[in-house]
Amino acid sequence: MAVEVTAPAPRVRPVSARLFVRLKLRVMGNNFRGQGWRVALFVVGVLVGLWFAGSGFFLFAAPGLAGSDRYALMIAAFGGGLLVLGWLLLPLVFFGVDETLDPARFALLPLSRRTLVTGLLAAALVSVPVLAVLIALAGLVVTAWVLGGWSAGLLGAVGVLGGVLLCVAASRAVTSAFATMLRSRRVRDLAAVLLAVTAALLGPLQIFGLAAIREADWAALSGAAEVVGWTPFGAPWTVGIDVAQGRVWAAPVKLLITAVTLGALLLWWSRSLESAMVGAASAGPAPATRGATGGAVAQLFPRAAGWARRDRFGALVARECRYWWRDARRRANLITIAVVGIFVPVMVNLGGAGFSMDTERGFTAGGGQASPVLVSLSMLFVGVIAALTLANQFGFDGSAYAAHVVAGVPGRLELRARFTAFSAYVLPMLAVVAVVIPLVLGEPGWIGLTAGGLFAAYGAGLAVTGLVSVLGAYSLPETSNPFALNTGAGVAKSFLSLLAMLGSAAAGVPMVLAAVLLGDVWLWLALPVGAAYGLGAALLGSYLAGDVLDRRQPELLATVTPRR
Repeated sequence: MAVEVTAPAPRVRPVSARLFVRLKLRVMGNNFRGQGWRVALFVVGVLVGLWFAGSGFFLFAAPGLAGSDRYALMIAAFGGGLLVLGWLLLPLVFFGVDETLDPARFALLPLSRRTLVTGLLAAALVSVPVLAVLIALAGLVVTAWVLGGWSAGLLGAVGVLGGVLLCVAASRAVTSAFATMLRSRRVRDLAAVLLAVTAALLGPLQIFGLAAIREADWAALSGAAEVVGWTPFGAPWTVGIDVAQGRVWAAPVKLLITAVTLGALLLWWSRSLESAMVGAASAGPAPATRGATGGAVAQLFPRAAGWARRDRFGALVARECRYWWRDARRRANLITIAVVGIFVPVMVNLGGAGFSMDTERGFTAGGGQASPVLVSLSMLFVGVIAALTLANQFGFDGSAYAAHVVAGVPGRLELRARFTAFSAYVLPMLAVVAVVIPLVLGEPGWIGLTAGGLFAAYGAGLAVTGLVSVLGAYSLPETSNPFALNTGAGVAKSFLSLLAMLGSAAAGVPMVLAAVLLGDVWLWLALPVGAAYGLGAALLGSYLAGDVLDRRQPELLATVTPRR
């Protein structure tokens, strides 16, 4: 009788967080392979991060190195609180979140939420920003050690590690939740408005803060630091300082606050991450289509491009207008333009005049008035930042740009259409800024000056960023997160933005020189001259960059196509 022998089932090992870390390092290595410019940008990013880390270390270690604990608690509470806010807001506003391991790629794998969140958190800790923050926060450990001995330093180190975990978890949870909500059109509109309003308050708050520091009541600030130290923003950073100052009982309570907050953030992240992966967020009811009176072709043109002629140029403009309105990643960049246009001129023109805190009159300005030259400089900056969004305009398309390559779209036509569609949303915002800023300054006669400066700087910025977008494009990850960037792309984005900003500012300098040399005459000439200068610069930029685009279409497509 034959005996059937059944082979034992293979043993399945559980997936550990170390596997996610190894996977991220492997993906990073593959991205750097054969890409010398990426390696160079990564090295530069490491050096810049180390410079900031060293500066932060000496700031946090200053009370300990000075041997005085008078300001130790304030530096730990306020500095740590600002650090947490930075981890929350900066990925939303500018740099994005590193999505080397896109969570959507794990949607079909049999991984539990706990395994996925733990692994992604461990992988997120392997990054240059986390290393720089750890080095900077080591200054708190030094301060606690010098002031309170090894026990204070040890507990301070535990608090710092918990605080870093809290920062990374908070950043991931907020961006994941915000990206998921952006799938809903109505919630997306509301989130855009709220984010713009919140960020717009940063300028006035900074002015108010500088005025408050000049007449600060340090005793009151010490009380405020103690309050912040009992919140999740300051609890992990003040553990060592409390032990050094004799409040040993506060250390376990603050560590408990940190642990509970960290657990709540991880739970929030896991829920928002799961809904983002399975597409649980509803996009809402389909919008009602316009009537058939305009025909099928007319329905392809959104309202922002309803004026465009029905030809190849108009079709490209309609496509770009629709994408700028519907793509969450592009809409996030439009928010930045609205925010910068509001708070930068206010901060420069009002904050530069100086403020004082008066107990009877409150918050008052003094020490001078805004000048046409200062207003022109602020308008130059706003116009340049507005055009800066197009520095990686082809990266938004990704592999979809292949359709343009196959269709043989001329480069000049391509860039003119992209500039036109983008301007359909940006120019109205710039017009509002040009009117509001002079009214806020009490100089309505400067509306022509501000409008001319904005249009000239914006047109010059389009000319420069058009060329930069062709020569320095980079790929963006294929993810629903509008704030996601590939590894190293944050550094690339920063340097490309700096290059485009410097070139655009240099092209817009003639408008500032005219404001200096012509005086009051320029108040009447700024609007027509600025509009003509901006339009001419944009057309010239599309003409020159279009020729380069015709020669580099295959290379550009290979550059912006995400590597799997």
